[in-house]
Amino acid sequence: MARIGLLGGSFNPAHRGHRRIAIAAMRELALDEVWLLVSPGNPLKAGASDMAPFEARFASAQRVSRRARLRASDFERQEGTRYSIDTVKRLKRRFPRHRFIWLMGSDTLPDIHKWRDWRGLARQVPIAVISRPGYDRAAHAARAMGWLRRFVHPQSQARRWTEWSAPAILFLRLPPDSTSATAIRALDPNWHRRSDLSQPARSMAAIFRQENP
Repeated sequence: MARIGLLGGSFNPAHRGHRRIAIAAMRELALDEVWLLVSPGNPLKAGASDMAPFEARFASAQRVSRRARLRASDFERQEGTRYSIDTVKRLKRRFPRHRFIWLMGSDTLPDIHKWRDWRGLARQVPIAVISRPGYDRAAHAARAMGWLRRFVHPQSQARRWTEWSAPAILFLRLPPDSTSATAIRALDPNWHRRSDLSQPARSMAAIFRQENP
């Protein structure tokens, strides 16, 4: 059984903050790997004028994954899923021997009630909310917490998450990192045109063939 953290997002671009929180969460939750699920098109960001092409965002996720137990994943593109609930269901079918936990920043939790079947997602996998500077109060006051609050586990039990029955949620206080994709785009709107982001990456289909010969 592999213990896998799932960190989804647009990764527009992926940056050191993603890497740092993924590695810190890996240590806190005793994970074998964290998969960076690069969204081919976030429904909540449809029409965004500053969304870089998928290939550049995927390559940036591959870059921050180097020399760590992180995987840049194009699973959603391969499977044609747009919503996290569908992605998680297919991952569980594709990798039945793995145990998954959903990783999300405290800046995202206030909007989770807008996700398609977010309660269904919580029933599929445990959720770990990672502290982001300036967002913790909003996260605890999130609309979805009216339902999720009864399923909160203490951080002291973080390594036992595979023993929990979903729904289950915990809040992880990790070393803060204020790096922001929005700030990166503001400073460098053409970040995705750099040549070091053009290298090909292994797809999840290739990984699946390797793990299931």
